[in-house]
Amino acid sequence: MNLEILTPEKNLFKGKVKSLALPGASGKFMILHSHAPIISTLIEGEIEYVTDESVKKTIAIKGGVIEVKRNTIIVLAEL
Repeated sequence: MNLEILTPEKNLFKGKVKSLALPGASGKFMILHSHAPIISTLIEGEIEYVTDESVKKTIAIKGGVIEVKRNTIIVLAEL
């Protein structure tokens, strides 16, 4: 999957990932390969993702929005 994490100030990450976990308004949720299209708001918490090289990374956010479509994920986040 292709992931791009953007903030108003800069691009935090752009690359391929195996999985992505996010803090949603109804609880934490995960995005995996071939996930159904979705647009959702994010609340304060941590974005956790695993790169194609199996490196786990975490980013703390205050909120944001995610869009998933055809294995392309765009996260607009506020830090």
